[in-house]
Amino acid sequence: MKRTLADTAALVVPPLVFFALAVGLWQAVTTIWEIPAYLVPSPARVWNAAREHGAELLSATGLTAGGATAGFALSLLAGTALGLVFSQSKIIERSMYPYAIFLQTVPIVAIAPLVVMWFGNGFGGVIAVAFILSLFPIITNATAGLTSVDPQLIELFEVCNASRWQTLWKLRVPNAVPHLVTGAKISCGLSVIGAIVGEISAGFGTQSFGLGYLITMTSGKLDTAYAFAAVIASTLLSIVIFATVTTLGAAALGRWRGGARRATTST
Repeated sequence: MKRTLADTAALVVPPLVFFALAVGLWQAVTTIWEIPAYLVPSPARVWNAAREHGAELLSATGLTAGGATAGFALSLLAGTALGLVFSQSKIIERSMYPYAIFLQTVPIVAIAPLVVMWFGNGFGGVIAVAFILSLFPIITNATAGLTSVDPQLIELFEVCNASRWQTLWKLRVPNAVPHLVTGAKISCGLSVIGAIVGEISAGFGTQSFGLGYLITMTSGKLDTAYAFAAVIASTLLSIVIFATVTTLGAAALGRWRGGARRATTST
């Protein structure tokens, strides 16, 4: 038990100490140099703004989380499906993969207004932008995991007269799990960025709005402390989503290791 607590402290204490030092330095700089609050507010001002507008921040964070999660879930499903198709047909992969690269190279800020125009203002447009931005890492990692199988294992499955379906689900899919987990860790953060970009372009309305719209609105009013609070809320949201995906990915990897052993022995 003591060893477990020591390990936990070794992981938690250094980031907390660094955070305290960073906040202290931030407060000292804004106080000593008397930086105007509309340029860089002090941590105390940001904290007061977060307390004053706590209900709005919580509501905006919930909407942004919903758009990011929905976009990420869709990208996970669509990216995995495309990876399965690419792993079964080289012609399809060579034909469609360059267009998947387009999703990664095109500036999302440039096409976000078009996406919003196609899918409408509000939640639909936000999900669409989050989906587009988070799709490519899933496609890339799923395809890599499904195609980078040990040739000797493929030969073993062929010797055992395994069907194409059995090879896919008992060999290729388990081999792709670690790659998918890596892709999911990348995409979950991109989905939050996509949701915020979508909100900046689409918004939600005057009665309900996400963090992206809130950041734009407060920045335009030079309410920088409130804008900083919204930025920090979006950062915390990204951390929570990343931690959740990491935890679920670790559980999936645990099952993958056991499933990989059973696959090679049962074929």
